[in-house]
Amino acid sequence: MNLILLGPPGAGKGTQAKMIEDALGIVQLSTGDMLRAAVAAGTEVGLKAKAVMERGELVSDDIVIGIISERIDEPDCAGGFILDGFPRTVGQAEALDVLLSDKDKKLNVVIELKVDDEKLVERITGRFTCAKCGEGYHETFKRPAEDDVCDKCGGTEFVRRKDDNEETVRSRLTAYHAQTSPLIGYYGGAGMLRSVDGMADIGVVGGQITEVLNNL
Repeated sequence: MNLILLGPPGAGKGTQAKMIEDALGIVQLSTGDMLRAAVAAGTEVGLKAKAVMERGELVSDDIVIGIISERIDEPDCAGGFILDGFPRTVGQAEALDVLLSDKDKKLNVVIELKVDDEKLVERITGRFTCAKCGEGYHETFKRPAEDDVCDKCGGTEFVRRKDDNEETVRSRLTAYHAQTSPLIGYYGGAGMLRSVDGMADIGVVGGQITEVLNNL
């Protein structure tokens, strides 16, 4: 089974992809991870990507598609894969369709994690973690039982990701809606799109996705 998870940054795509991977044994493919692996392995496409990045330029769609092509030829992808973070544009989606067709493969479903922008901003900007053990917390939804003391390790220092601020989050959402939202229409028109409530609890979202996959 081959599928794509769509949704803006912070929607929980990575978490759900890992849950699907664990449940079904299909491989989660993150474009960032694949890019770093290709560069480290020194593959032909990886060397091209390295040269581009060393010049401080963005890696082209052709290079990203080349890296995906190499990765899905690996034996562990024989049973299927989950694409997380790709495609981001209709042009990338069209290139992916061509790639899969050339390999006699196809996408089975595209699952959209629907979110509310305002609630997502609240979800992301409220996150913080224990600096000692990495346990995650939230100002509204999951505060430590004792203020300023980690429930897990007793640590008293907490950190926030630098990009978990309102301005950055709203900027990323704007970019998502401008570039990636058209994919909703692209895959919806192809009859491949299924939507779930990405604002629900993690387990509930996972259950919705499981239901989608069971009904294919």
